[in-house]
This record gives sequence, structure tokens and C-alpha cells, in this order.
Amino acid sequence: MSVIIPAPLKSGDKIVILSPSGATNHENVLKAANVLEGYGYRVNVSPHALGRNGTYSGSYSERINDLTDALADTDVKAILCSRGGYGAVHLLETLDSLPLRDNPKWIIGFSDISCLHALMARHSIASIHASMTKHIAASDGEDEDTQALLGMLRGERQQYHITGHAFNRCGCVSGRLVGGNMAVLSGLMGTKYDIYSRGDILFIEDVSEPVYKVERMMYQMELAGVFNRIKGLIVGRFTNYCAEADAESMEQMIHRIVSPYKFPVAFEVPVGHVDHNLPLMESGQVTLEITPIGVTITQ
Repeated sequence: MSVIIPAPLKSGDKIVILSPSGATNHENVLKAANVLEGYGYRVNVSPHALGRNGTYSGSYSERINDLTDALADTDVKAILCSRGGYGAVHLLETLDSLPLRDNPKWIIGFSDISCLHALMARHSIASIHASMTKHIAASDGEDEDTQALLGMLRGERQQYHITGHAFNRCGCVSGRLVGGNMAVLSGLMGTKYDIYSRGDILFIEDVSEPVYKVERMMYQMELAGVFNRIKGLIVGRFTNYCAEADAESMEQMIHRIVSPYKFPVAFEVPVGHVDHNLPLMESGQVTLEITPIGVTITQ
């Protein structure tokens, strides 16, 4: 299937904020809603977006109802997930049965929301890997990442320039971009939501995973032939981890595993669980250019 790019947003369009995974911070959601309204959008907070059921924002039925209602509403042009956590995987099978391509709309988020990006990639619909309500609320929407997200939603071309890294491998490639949180995506490998089989350029990131666990995921990808298929790799940020006894850093480990391959690689790109989290269009076309001076990502 050809990839569908949801329609650009214009003033007055409706955005829904919902919580498909973990329970969220009420203040962040309400402030982010005010910020988006200040940019001219109509913002709806879903009925169970501020709920709690254990660690989740709601029961399965509450979370799936919020999401299916937003997806079915022809007035809704974008869905902003309030936060990640865990729980989006519960919703995949029901969502997969919906006619998602009949009324495509932007899904925005990262971390556990990588599940929903994988779903949209399966249906060849572009989505946006980007920061969520906490980040938008903290900056009042004035930071460069939120501004890039808003520009992407308006249909504007985005180009990022990133400082070089010693482990970078130079080259210039173009193709379909997929990726996200490694732990989430590894859990989907071998299923119909396996995102690694759907793109040309891959980006990865993670949080609170020790080096050996990420290495295990890297070997899983290698044994599955992922590195023989892709044209390029964007290594995002890996945060909140400790080096192993042999003192090999995360970047050293990833560099070692991908060193036999020829595709261009960009390290320490600001994508992931960090304050500076560049929005990336999943399933969209991207050009990755890596030179000795630095990295340029054009979407």
C-alpha cells in the first residue's frame, strides 16, 4: 500500500488528547491543551485521559473506547497521547480491525506509543514520533521541538542539523523512516506489527535499559536480518543506564555490532527520553545525510 500522509492541520481543527497507556499528570494535560488552543486548535481531552486504573489510565474498555471514538470522529485531525508508560499493546488487535485508512489522522507520541506507530506503519499511514504533554506544558510550546511538531502538523518541511559524532559513518540515503523505543519494538518482532520489516531507514532509542539488554535486542535484530535490509540507522539517546563491568558504553556496543555493515549511521541524535526530542515522521520519506562535519535529517 502507498503511504497516506494525514491532511495538514489548519486553525480551528480538532485535536484530541488521550492516554492509551499509563496514568498521567493532570496538570500537564490541561496546560498542554491550553497551549494548543493558543495556537488556534480546538482541543478535546478524552473522558478517561485523566483516569487511573492501577498503573494504567483506565481499564482496557475505557482506553480502547477513547481511542476508537477519536479515530472514528471525522472532525478529529490529530491525536496527541498524553504520555507513554505501558499498555498500548493491549489495544493493537482491536485497532487493527478498524478501517484506519478511510479517515487517517495524525497520532503523536513516543516511548510506549511506539506500539501505535507500529500499527499505523502496518496500515501505511504516517504518524509522528514526538514529545507529549509534559514537554509541551513545560515549555509553553515555545521550544524548538514543539515548534517543529506544530510545523510538521501544518505540512511544513522539516530539516535538522546535528553535531557529528566520532562513531558516525558517512553517507547519504533516502527512504521510508521507521523506529522508536527498542524494548517496545523488540516485543513486536515476528508479529504482524513488526516495524523493522517496513522501513528503509531505522531510528532507535531507549531508557533505563542496561547495555547487555540493548545488546540482546541488537543481536535479535541482526539474527533477523534487519541490518541486511536497512539503508541507514539513526541512533537516538539511551538514557538512565549504567555501563557494564567491562565499561563498554551503549554507543560503543552499538558501534561494534553495526561495524560489519556499510549503511550510514548517525549517533547521539536527540531523539528519545530527553528534553530535546526531535519530532520524526514515522513511515514518511526522509533523507539522512552524514558528513564528517555533522548530520542533516530532511523530512
